[in-house]
Amino acid sequence: MRNQHLDSKIFSILSNNSQLKIPAILVLLAAFSLIPVSYAEVFIPEHEYVGFFDSNGIYTVVGNVKNDLDYAIIPTITISVNDDDSEFSKIIQHVPLASGNEIPFKIKFLEVLGNDPILLPAKITFEKTITDVISIDVIYDETLIVHDDGHLTGRIINSGTEIISDFKIYAVIHGYDDATLDMGENFSPIHEMKPGEIREFSMYPDPKFSSDVWYYSCFAVGQDSIIVLTVPRNDDTFKIRYDSSILLSYPEFDLKGETLFFTLIQGWEFQNYMNLEFPRYSENENFEVFLNDIPIEFIQSIDDMGNWHVSFFVDPKSEGTLKITGFKPNGKLIETILIPDRIRNDANWWSTDQISDLEFLQGINYLFEKQIVHVPQKSIMIESQWYVPSWVKNSVGWWSEEKISDDEFLHLIENLVKRKIIVV
Repeated sequence: MRNQHLDSKIFSILSNNSQLKIPAILVLLAAFSLIPVSYAEVFIPEHEYVGFFDSNGIYTVVGNVKNDLDYAIIPTITISVNDDDSEFSKIIQHVPLASGNEIPFKIKFLEVLGNDPILLPAKITFEKTITDVISIDVIYDETLIVHDDGHLTGRIINSGTEIISDFKIYAVIHGYDDATLDMGENFSPIHEMKPGEIREFSMYPDPKFSSDVWYYSCFAVGQDSIIVLTVPRNDDTFKIRYDSSILLSYPEFDLKGETLFFTLIQGWEFQNYMNLEFPRYSENENFEVFLNDIPIEFIQSIDDMGNWHVSFFVDPKSEGTLKITGFKPNGKLIETILIPDRIRNDANWWSTDQISDLEFLQGINYLFEKQIVHVPQKSIMIESQWYVPSWVKNSVGWWSEEKISDDEFLHLIENLVKRKIIVV
């Protein structure tokens, strides 16, 4: 085991003698196609922009966006790869990035099948925004350890005065020659941390690099992303959403539209969790889940918006065909519930001064999390900064009494947030 805090001190000394490492860096330039990227004072350092084939043979790109401007931004990064005669591009819109901060990213290209892909310079655009530095800090002491298998354990602290919810810790993973190997994120979800609370966390490199890891750097706080897949079914487009570090690709229905197939790759050395969300076409859809035709235990449920959820664990180092049966292709799509009844109740109680502004805004925040109301990407904001003026109560009260429609209410909220009259 190696103490990450001590390794950071060692690294600072080595950085001052970087000329001694030129041969190793030149080798890595050939192996990983390190390419400098910049956009004024928003840039990706050349040694932190890397393309490689991971332990499952999937071409992966990692990088680290830095913001040296004197204001916060929402960066959008376009990553492109040349593979033989084809070019593949993917776009990442990151979380708001405060002045002086950085955020790592990782993206995979299943489409890249050649032996010598070329990682092209990334294109970065951004828009100015307002955000605050999140008061979650990594504790740099003897508990921050890089283990022999390359994974890191440590502790974080909420150094602020408010509860922080639903965030992730990211880091750039480096090898012994200082080159970027991978991007890591905390394995277990962090739903909430109270002021002063200290919590342990861990993150893992791709198994390909488990024996090559020296240290982790560029720790950053961000939000998790939801992956959206679409697949044709009969004459319709079926939308699938999931949140997991397991890789799903090539979704396809059988000819009847009753069975859904994916290619699944779960390359981690530990058990991992998958939560899939589907629209409902019948109340009687009873699913079954199989991996390589072997049944998997799962939980089937309905969320607040009326969508199906299918959740299950996948064993370490698993891959193959994921199959889900039980879909009803001939049923009529059951429209999702845009606004749960509890939010209407909250609106009624808030408009009549029975609950606080914060309690009402917690319900409104649900509309953003589920993308029911579309506004420019939100930052992680502590609840004490949420704000809603009292004069909005009249309109909210009209909606709770069904004097205006759901669409009118959602449009009202969207406009008020865009104009920063409501702040969540």
